[in-house]
Amino acid sequence: MRLLVQHRSTWRYTAAAMLGPHVIRLRPATHARVAIDDYRLRVEPAGELRWQQDPTGNHVARLTFPTGTRTEALVVSVQFACDVRTTNPFDFFVDERCTSAPFVYPDELRADLAALLDRTEPSLFAGARFVAFLDALPFAGDTVQLLVQLNAAVHRAITYVEREEPGIWTPEATLAAARGSCRDSAVLLMAVLRHRGIAARFVSGYLVQLAHESPITGQASLVPEDSVALHAWAEAYLPGAGWIGLDATSGLLCGEGHIPLACTSSPALAAPVEGTSDSLAESVQFRMQVERLAAGVT
Repeated sequence: MRLLVQHRSTWRYTAAAMLGPHVIRLRPATHARVAIDDYRLRVEPAGELRWQQDPTGNHVARLTFPTGTRTEALVVSVQFACDVRTTNPFDFFVDERCTSAPFVYPDELRADLAALLDRTEPSLFAGARFVAFLDALPFAGDTVQLLVQLNAAVHRAITYVEREEPGIWTPEATLAAARGSCRDSAVLLMAVLRHRGIAARFVSGYLVQLAHESPITGQASLVPEDSVALHAWAEAYLPGAGWIGLDATSGLLCGEGHIPLACTSSPALAAPVEGTSDSLAESVQFRMQVERLAAGVT
């Protein structure tokens, strides 16, 4: 099914603001399960936009504005078309050396995965609650089944809530509250995976959900209408399989509706938009929509 995704973010300032350099991470990653085309990024006021890839392969736009430019609002708009087809999230094989956990990553991968196995990353702070939670979780067995169990355990332990305030809670804070946003659950799952010796990273992306076209008679659709939203999840690296997306908010493996934008060893490096200004933003507005396109329409 061909879809058009649109995302518009608007920052309005208390006074006409001079904007410093900005970094935008709103371009789908190359390992997305959907085919992306006709991608467009527009910024108002206009500035100089340069694309690059960061050390982990994320598409990053670096934006600068002409000296003296002042504006009452910054608008960042994204639009792209994508072809969404149902996929099997378990359609992969695992290197025979790593099919059973615990396992040791092959020598040729350890250096590249070092940052993704780091348990001392400040955002992953683990205290007494985390240790107790971890001790109650499985640690051995079939590797894929272990991933499923750990993801499900985080899903059961944390009640999903929308948190408007900025920042991400540490695993300890999330467990203390027994609730959290998608980004909080993703960081908790990252910590669990790394403590089980599995390389894991944080993912910021879009989640596209489509309403059932033909709901089963007598049963309400879980998704009443087509929607798209910014979302966060974790990915685990399995030799042979590559990066496996795990969505602790749903307790399921990621599917074709998960479109990764930035995948990083630290959640602080995955912010969709970051930058500076000499005036405070008094409001931030987001508008996202997805529509179905007829075949051949762009």
